[in-house]
Amino acid sequence: MNAITLFAFALVSFIGIATPGPTVLLALTNGSRFGVRRALVGLIGAVLSDFVLIGAVALGLGALLAASEFWFSVVKWIGAGYLAFLGIMLLRSKGSLNETLHGTAQNGLGSPRSIFLKSFLVAVTNPKGYLFFSAFLPQFIAPAEPQVPQYAVLALVFAMIDFLVMFGYAALGSQAVRLLKTSGALWLDRICGGALLALAGSLAFYRRATA
Repeated sequence: MNAITLFAFALVSFIGIATPGPTVLLALTNGSRFGVRRALVGLIGAVLSDFVLIGAVALGLGALLAASEFWFSVVKWIGAGYLAFLGIMLLRSKGSLNETLHGTAQNGLGSPRSIFLKSFLVAVTNPKGYLFFSAFLPQFIAPAEPQVPQYAVLALVFAMIDFLVMFGYAALGSQAVRLLKTSGALWLDRICGGALLALAGSLAFYRRATA
């Protein structure tokens, strides 16, 4: 793997990560609801999920999901259900400012453990991630060279970019909520909740590519 290949991988990864998706929406809402410092726990969960996804693909799980309708459906419905749950929770919220003032963390919804698990589970329960990496990563792997070190390097680069981009979204959410009044913060939760429900619906109707 040469420097040009690694740069191309980093560039394509940045574009893919920065495109709004479930983890982006969670980083944005975590930043707006809890601030950047507490949102960092969610970023760690997202980064850990990167290593799990890439490690699973390196071990062949992505190929298994691509070949097995049963296991693909199991992961798909778990992921769609979890996204729908998070979307409904945001739609039912009273707005970031109100919840912050009343101590959301006291009821467990904003605890570090909860923030971490939400960001981690959203990624690892999405079969699109496994299929994406299964198709994406081999294009940057040199078959004649040892593959484990190459996968490790790609995982580190991807995780670093993911952390930086998610940090940017969390900071954006944190700054945006300071400029919004309570009604504006409420609408931010509503928009993100609706987007998560839409993503859950798109995942529910997602089908494996067949030969």
